[in-house]
Amino acid sequence: MSSANPSSHVLTDWRPEDPDFWKATGRPIASRNLWISIPNLLLAFAIWMVWSMVVAKLKLIGFDFTTDQLFWLTALPALSGATLRIFYSFLVPILGGRLWTTVSTLSLLVPAIGIGLAVQQPETPYWVFVALALACGLGGGNFASSMANISFFYPKAEKGNALALNAGFGNLGVSVMQFLVPLVIAAGAFAPVVGAPQVAIAEGVRSELWLQNAGFVWVPFILAAASLAWVGMNDIASAKASFSSQAVVFKRKHNWIMCYLYLGTFGSFIGFSAAFPLLSSTLFPDSNALQYAFLGPLVGAGSRALTGWVSDKFGGEHVTHWVFLAMAAGVAAVLHSIGAWGAEPSFAIFFASFMWLFAWTGIGNASTFQMIPAIMRSDMPRLMPQADAASRLKASEMESAAIVGFSSAIGAYGGFVIPKLFGESLKATGGPETALLIFFAFYLSCVAVNWVFYGRKSSLLHAQQPVILGAAQ
Repeated sequence: MSSANPSSHVLTDWRPEDPDFWKATGRPIASRNLWISIPNLLLAFAIWMVWSMVVAKLKLIGFDFTTDQLFWLTALPALSGATLRIFYSFLVPILGGRLWTTVSTLSLLVPAIGIGLAVQQPETPYWVFVALALACGLGGGNFASSMANISFFYPKAEKGNALALNAGFGNLGVSVMQFLVPLVIAAGAFAPVVGAPQVAIAEGVRSELWLQNAGFVWVPFILAAASLAWVGMNDIASAKASFSSQAVVFKRKHNWIMCYLYLGTFGSFIGFSAAFPLLSSTLFPDSNALQYAFLGPLVGAGSRALTGWVSDKFGGEHVTHWVFLAMAAGVAAVLHSIGAWGAEPSFAIFFASFMWLFAWTGIGNASTFQMIPAIMRSDMPRLMPQADAASRLKASEMESAAIVGFSSAIGAYGGFVIPKLFGESLKATGGPETALLIFFAFYLSCVAVNWVFYGRKSSLLHAQQPVILGAAQ
């Protein structure tokens, strides 16, 4: 007899679109999996982006790396994380969400412990730091599998909000890390366990740093979260699928369109998160920007977690339209803040403009992911004209999960591209203006792409959605 008994790790009867099943059985199980997923994803983001804080301190403790080398170290975790997401996005239907969440969280121990060891040795060569930067990408890969996993648990009406909560609170890991790391590296409370401090010299003033704490502090939390995932999460039997069956999304044009749009939202969030601390300290060296760096990811994560319902109610395609217009305006404000049009450079305007950008990236992260299931449901009658409503629904759920994961992989490359564009612009012209103008043009192109395919009245979502909703009921 099939069962969705929460004491069983494998759910053999899972019908979230059935209102009676969802109310009596589905919602409590889905909620438990969501709230266990969140801390695991939060830790993944913390490890993924911890390198941006470590890099900003390397010169102070005696590592002789150039500014270009430092920007490379800042960008590499995003490069490896984005690449790993391509593979991670297909693993949940193959291995199961419970097993993969546990294993992928435990893998975070590699960069966490590695950072703690490497920064204590002044003779550590640059290639070791490159390897550790790439290993931090293990945290970036986790997002694709986590989002694909949670998407299977929720009905369409609540999927946007559930994904927004998982991603939003997961994204919060960047802010938690940027707030916590400056505290723990300045404290010697764990010195008997983690080792001696390093001598830091800033503007001729000597101080002590325990930079190894930036890695070691996460170890007990990683072990606890992985254990919780193994004990409390579930696998959904009907979500099992081979790689070949999921690979059909590579033939779907909407997969590639949503990759483009998500590069503009999440790519901007993670790219700005990685670049903001170093960019701020480079352009405004007297601002002590590292103290405030955590606020950007905090604003972006919070806006993502809290605005998923807006897209569920009004339609993600409409929200996305305003997101990219607002982001283009934000870039214009950043250009003004650095004196691009003759104004006096202002850190206050610079900081406020980036907070605006972070807020809209979060809203856009939620809106674009809300669009994906709606798009695939609307397109299934064309893709599967002979199939019944139940078969179309199952196929749309599988393909939506794969597209959510794969688009998150492509979007994550923004974490590599944005720091590198800033670095190249600074190297070539002495300022970030060229990079910012590229971002401005890109956001306007996203406005156009979203309108052509999804926002206008004759688009797929508006022309067919009423019919599909009726067929899916």
